[in-house]
Order: sequence, then structure tokens, then C-alpha cells
Amino acid sequence: MTSALYESTLHSLPLVARGKVRENYAVGSRRLLMVASDRISAFDVVMDEPIPAKGALLTRMALFWFGKLAHVVPNHLTGDDPESVVAPDEVAQVRGRSMLVKRLRPLPIEAVVRGYLAGSGWKEYQAGGSVCGVALPPGLRLASRLPQPIFTPATKAEAGAHDENISFEQAAALIGAERAAEVRDVAIRLYSEAARYALDRGIVIADTKFEFGLDEQGTLTLMDEVLTPDSSRFWPRDGWRDGDNPPSYDKQYLRDWLEAVRIDGRPWDKQAPAPELPDNVVAATAARYAEAARLLTGA
Repeated sequence: MTSALYESTLHSLPLVARGKVRENYAVGSRRLLMVASDRISAFDVVMDEPIPAKGALLTRMALFWFGKLAHVVPNHLTGDDPESVVAPDEVAQVRGRSMLVKRLRPLPIEAVVRGYLAGSGWKEYQAGGSVCGVALPPGLRLASRLPQPIFTPATKAEAGAHDENISFEQAAALIGAERAAEVRDVAIRLYSEAARYALDRGIVIADTKFEFGLDEQGTLTLMDEVLTPDSSRFWPRDGWRDGDNPPSYDKQYLRDWLEAVRIDGRPWDKQAPAPELPDNVVAATAARYAEAARLLTGA
């Protein structure tokens, strides 16, 4: 198995933030260097074992989608080479797994779009026939395709906490009604175009989340990562059946393993520390990420 980068440690740039997967470094006052590690999280807990090559795969896929969807909305890429802003002894840490981006003012919501019923959306629908305040037709089942994609925003949780689904009205209260409508319309268009493309290549994008920020002129700008197995639910087209829980190309495999594992005879309580991941679980997770990247980007 190839070596993995669990955490980047650049000495030439000041660290701005360390997230579940990425480190952000300041490059002057207007740019950030985003480095995608090989860490993986599930249930908002970071695993101790990295997934080799995961950060490079995420970066490749994000760059692919930023390019493919650039006609829909501006994105945060600067076009500059990430290797040009680090010291020579740090190049190996950023090569193939980093993006040099504009500094933006992030919006405090996640723009979640769902095209199929799964995850927390399926649980909400079972309880009340709606998802985030969006009423849905009766009779839908697990993995059912929705009549049209729906916008179901969420709050951005602090580190270690869980995101919370909210209604459109709550999102509007946070960022303003006009901006919320713009985010909704752009997010649904991004999802719809990506979902059509992916379906032709054998992948169902069941749902995904986008993050947006505002530039100095107040222009809505797509940021962070887009349409990767970390931010989306990917199902093999040939494995999807209405009413069944499909196999996946994302970290659902890891979540399922964690749900099934027993520690001293009891289920994991989804609090740190996480159970130790066996080599076969690490390898199987890596294979799913690699297959998603191959199918979608052709690389």
C-alpha cells in the first residue's frame, strides 16, 4: 500500500485552520493554500488510520468539477501553482493534493442538494413526509429518486459537533432571503448538471453538499471541495434499486463497518477515539475512492 500523509506540517506558511481532512495555510492576505491529507472522518470523528492517496484523489476530483462547472458559478481557484509558494523541502507534502485559492468570506450554511432519499433525509421523510421543510409525495422508499432535486441546507458545525439540517426559512434568516434563494438555485443547477454527467458514467449522485463564500465584490463563489466521495453519496448506477440500500463509492462502506463493529461486546458510541481500522477496511475504502475518481474523471 502506498505511503499516506496523515497531516501536513509546513514551516514556511502560517497555519490558519486544521479541519477533519484539510490544513489551510495563509499565503499573504488574499490567498490560502489548502492541503488535503489522507485522513478520513465518519460520524464527525477522525479515524487514526489514513486512507492512502485519498487526499490526491479528492483534489483531482475537485479540480475536475471546478473546471467542468465553471460556467455555472465562479470558484475559488487562483490558477497559481501550489508548489510555488512552499519551501523546497515541503513540495512533497503539497504535490498533487493541494489547491491555491482565493480568501473568501464563507457563508455559514452548507448547501445540500438531494436527488434521492437516503441518510438523514430518509429518516426525516419516514418521520413526517418531508425533508428540511420540503414536503415530498407519499409512498417513497429508501433510495427512491425524487421528482426533482431539493435544496436542504444545514448549519456548519464546530469541530467535533454534528451539522444540523435546517429549513430554507432558517437559512434565509442566517444569510438573507435573496442570498439564500441564489444559493439554492445555483446549488440545484450544479447538482443537476453533475448528476446527469455522472449517470452517463455509471454513478448515481444521490446527494451532495456545496460550500460558498463571497469575494471582495460580494460575488457568490463556490469553495472548499466539490462532488467528491467525502461530500457526496455516490452509488453505482447498476447497483441502484428503489427500496434497497445500494452499495456505494463513498465512505458509507466505512460507516457501515463502524456501525457493525463491537468493542468489548458493545457498539461504538461514535465518540473519539474511533475503533482501529483493519488493513482490509482501509484498502477497501481506498479502492472505492479510486474507482469513483476513475469513472468520473477518466484518470
